[in-house]
Amino acid sequence: MCRITAAGKEAAVARFLQEFPEAPRAGRDHPALRGCDDIAWADFGRPSGIPALLRGLLDPTAAAEAERVLCNVLMDGVFTLGPAMPAALPFLLRVAADPAVPVRTELVEVLFVVAELSHPVDGGSERAIRFLGSDHDHPERARCRAVFFEHADLVRGLLDDRTLPDGLIPPEERASLLKAAASS
Repeated sequence: MCRITAAGKEAAVARFLQEFPEAPRAGRDHPALRGCDDIAWADFGRPSGIPALLRGLLDPTAAAEAERVLCNVLMDGVFTLGPAMPAALPFLLRVAADPAVPVRTELVEVLFVVAELSHPVDGGSERAIRFLGSDHDHPERARCRAVFFEHADLVRGLLDDRTLPDGLIPPEERASLLKAAASS
């Protein structure tokens, strides 16, 4: 399975900061990102540069690359949420709620993926467990569901937002987000 090593994630953040040195200042005072510097990202085995990436989402020049690198840093594989995702999720939800964010549509799509991957895995399905791992081995799923539940008002606001492109939220993704927001 495709996995990026911790060193690879650190290197990706360093490249981002080298290419976009002004990006971390873009969202310095944005209310959606209050507290992102207070999280010990290294405790999750993640680069300390996650706040710079979150702020980079607000910089029109750096936003697309910040979103790409941030997703790679927060995921442990194509279908595996990383342990820092629950800590980053409140910030992603709040940033995605802001219509002025340059990569808002992409962030909403990321939220779909996180919601889908946070659903419990059928413990009776050997195939599902082999493919996705057991819930016991992936506590970040339940933690993400708890974040979606805690921020259900933001989820519902995104689902009702008329400023998002038509067709962005198909019925199955709408249902997945609502399911994630309804369970904890």
